[in-house]
Order: sequence, then structure tokens, then C-alpha cells
Amino acid sequence: MRWSWVPHLWGLLTPAVTVAGLLMGGWWMASTLVLLLLVYPVLDLLLGTSKVTHPLQEGRAHNVIVHLHAAAVLLVVGVLLWRFSVDGLTAMTLVGAVSAGLNNGASGIVSAHELGHRKPRSPSWWLARATLCSVLYGHFTTEHNHTHHRHWARDRDPTSSPWGRSVFGHFVRTVPKQVKGAWSARPRDTGRVLAFEGVFLALLALLAWPLAVAFAAQAVVAVYLLEFVNYLQHHGLRRTDEERANATHAWESRHRLSRWTLMELPLHPSHHLKASTRYERLDVHDEAPQLPFGYYVMFWISLVPPLFGRLLKRQVKVAGLA
Repeated sequence: MRWSWVPHLWGLLTPAVTVAGLLMGGWWMASTLVLLLLVYPVLDLLLGTSKVTHPLQEGRAHNVIVHLHAAAVLLVVGVLLWRFSVDGLTAMTLVGAVSAGLNNGASGIVSAHELGHRKPRSPSWWLARATLCSVLYGHFTTEHNHTHHRHWARDRDPTSSPWGRSVFGHFVRTVPKQVKGAWSARPRDTGRVLAFEGVFLALLALLAWPLAVAFAAQAVVAVYLLEFVNYLQHHGLRRTDEERANATHAWESRHRLSRWTLMELPLHPSHHLKASTRYERLDVHDEAPQLPFGYYVMFWISLVPPLFGRLLKRQVKVAGLA
């Protein structure tokens, strides 16, 4: 228990590899694609699952780790823009932008989600907002905290997907609806964030248009990963407006690599039951439906919607929720 934070250091490999690849240039900029899309799915299968948690542990080291993840996003974006300023817009620098986006979605937005639940206007909260603005999604904290956590697994929640919807269909629906939801919850704050992001992108374009392309490209990839996670976490699990939320309304995964590298995000039912619980103190819930694989494998399966739907419906039957 004392050293339970050590496995979570593994997640910092993602920004480290991304920064190193961008600095080295050339084919090295594809390193993050290989790591997250090829190596991690295999390791996620091989390392299996664990239901061991430490909900009462002291989390100073875990707190440092999540802040390092968030700060690394700003570093990755800075190095990406430097690489584009040196090499311009090429096929390989676009690969670098995809790598940056994968990091900023897998490492950055996950940490921003965690820090976005901290005390409003605290240093941690502001770091979350800076991280999210770095992927043009600064409104996420507002929508997530004020809409999603109130209506998760309900039809009115734009981030919860029903049976039969593909991840592609979910992406094009949820992004504008989340902007609208954030505007409805906090119009002044959301307006300021959207204006800031628009002005920053315009300034990049005036400085050098390839920089704007790089920034926008990594943002699209990062947001797609975020919305894949939203798509996965409540897919098909619906409740009425009158129904009280419980652990059966969110998918859980106990796969070790996904838990360690994504700051326990796969223990999603526990997060929803008490949103203020820090990631290192989340627990497992036996009544929650279990994903058949970890997040890295489920990413690939989600690209084949019929297979994805069949697997999850089978798991619902196994959990006795059908």
C-alpha cells in the first residue's frame, strides 16, 4: 500500500516518449502511435486484471503524478509547435501532430478530468483548464461537472451513448451538444473560453499557418480519444429521469495497464458514485458491468461497431442486467 503509487508512474512514459519523438524528428515522431496503439493493447491483454484497490491510502505521490501529466500537455504542445516551425507541414510532422494528440487525449485530458473536480479556481483547477484549452476543449469541465455528473446514463446526457450508436456517430453528435450544454450551464465562462481558444488559433494562423494546422490536428485527435472514453463508459446503460444512479449505470474495467496508465479511469462507477473521490482512492464494484477488455483493446474494437455492440450486450447478460 505504501508504494501503490509506483505502477502509476508507467503512465508518464506516454508524454516522455512523445516529447522525445518530437525532439528527435523523422520516424521517431511515430513512437507514440506504436506505443499506444500497438504495444499497450498487447500488454493490456497480457497483464490481465486486478480488483486490488487502496481506497484509504494517502495520496501525495499520486497527486504529483496527476499534475505532471497535466503539465506535460503544455510541454508537448510547445515542442510540437517548435517542430512545425523547423520542418514545416510535412507528412511526418502530421504524424507528430497525431502522436501529440494521442498523448494529450490519453494522458492530458484524463488528468484534466481529475483536476477539474478539484476546488474551483484552485491552482489544480486552473491547470486543468489550461490543459483543456490546449486541445480546444476548455468548456469540458463546465459541461462534465454540471451536466454529465447530474444526468449520466440518461437520454438527456450528450456524453452517454445508447445501444446501436457507433463511436463515429457519437463523436459528431456529442461535441456540439457538449458545447451547447456548457453554454447553458455557464454562458459567460463558456463564452470566454471559446473566445480565448478562437483568438489563440487565429494568432497562430497569422504567425504561421502550419502552426495552426498542427495545433488543430492534435486537438482533434485528443478530443476524439476523450469522446471514445465517454462513448465507452456508459454505452447502452440507461436510466430514467426518476431512477436513482448506481454502479450498474457505468462500465468498469479492472485491467491493470489501463488502470495504471489512465489514473484509475476504468474504475468509472466508483468515480460517479462520489465525484470528489481522488483517483487513487477509487474502488471496485462487483455489481457494475465489466468491460471484456481494457481501454486500449476496446479502442480497436469500437472501430467495428457490430462487434463492439455484441460484446457489450453479452457482458450485460453476464452481469444479469439484461
